[in-house]
Amino acid sequence: MTDCDFLVVGAGILGLSTARELQYRHPGSRVRVLEKENRPAFHQTGHNSGVIHAGVYYTPGSLKAQFCFEGNRAIKAFCREHDIAFDECGKLLVATNAVELERMQALIERSRQNGLTIEILDKAQLAEAEPNITGVGAIRVPSTGIVSYTAICQRLAELIEADGGVINYNSQVTGLGEDDSGVAVKCSGASISAGKLIACGGVMADRLVRMLGGQPEFQIVPFRGDYYRLAARHNRIIRHLIYPIPDPALPFLGVHLTRMIDGSVTVGPNAVVNFSREGYSRFAFSLGDSLEMLTFPGFRRLLWTHFGTAVHELKNGLFKQGYLKEVQKYNPGLTVADLQAYPPGIRAQAVSGEGRLVDDFLFHRTGHCLVVCNAPSPAATSCFPIARHIVDQLSDQE
Repeated sequence: MTDCDFLVVGAGILGLSTARELQYRHPGSRVRVLEKENRPAFHQTGHNSGVIHAGVYYTPGSLKAQFCFEGNRAIKAFCREHDIAFDECGKLLVATNAVELERMQALIERSRQNGLTIEILDKAQLAEAEPNITGVGAIRVPSTGIVSYTAICQRLAELIEADGGVINYNSQVTGLGEDDSGVAVKCSGASISAGKLIACGGVMADRLVRMLGGQPEFQIVPFRGDYYRLAARHNRIIRHLIYPIPDPALPFLGVHLTRMIDGSVTVGPNAVVNFSREGYSRFAFSLGDSLEMLTFPGFRRLLWTHFGTAVHELKNGLFKQGYLKEVQKYNPGLTVADLQAYPPGIRAQAVSGEGRLVDDFLFHRTGHCLVVCNAPSPAATSCFPIARHIVDQLSDQE
């Protein structure tokens, strides 16, 4: 007999929402979660912007668009049910010149195709909505909100344990084996057997695939997102979240102003290749992680294709002045002195052998295991529908 029916690796928001979904779908089953850190939401989940996304950017009809639309409502419903603070403050995507105003039209159309309620603001209406923001037009997305995903994870962990689930912290997976009866897991000096395993290991996804004997055709590349917090006197500088109109030729959304649920305002993030999967310092370096990236052909192709952008992002990450110029495009009143230290985040990004950023969900399946290899933004917003999808995938293996 196995030690548990379902074993989930990772106590971030995706792992915990999956464990909770397993309890819903399989009442009475033995669900166990392994987390190598000493608390939930230690890595990606606890270092993001805390935004409840609406789904402006995603291809109509795609899983990302569908999951975000459903997730936006599911996150708010969960917060209401469990008395977790959130604020449906809305978001403005601000055009600062004629080129961005033209790009904005495609986002208007995409938003409507994705079923979103939006408002189009001209220059005067933008000034009225956000007196401290400069632009020639904007899209208002009322359903965007803010929340602490760490608080959601803490509540999910409580619910899992209250329903008989087990969460083992300080339990790092060091080995995986599989046979006809299930999965054998080595972790921090212990051995655990399970009928099914679901791995939501973030930046360690490709290594978990290798532990199962697979040869992943992708590499996890960690991108560090640097943030600054605005000085406290600017806590009321914006009413909405303020996002730029993204350049469709670039893979990330650009530096934005984000109201946080604690009342502060952050600036960021950028997207800098990080030479340590879990090193949060600007100068963090792991020889093993770096060699793994540099010897992967897809990473070298990615770097060659986006070399100019990579240098630009790195420069802005090192020097406040460059970062400030990005945000001064729509808020010229801010100064270098307004940018105060704030913890960065790290995003796990799967890169294909051809050098492309994998922009959709990616799973590795074996007889008894499912590894989440890529869960692209907005995975935190979409965690509940993603969890349902994961459990569906697991059922299809039976």
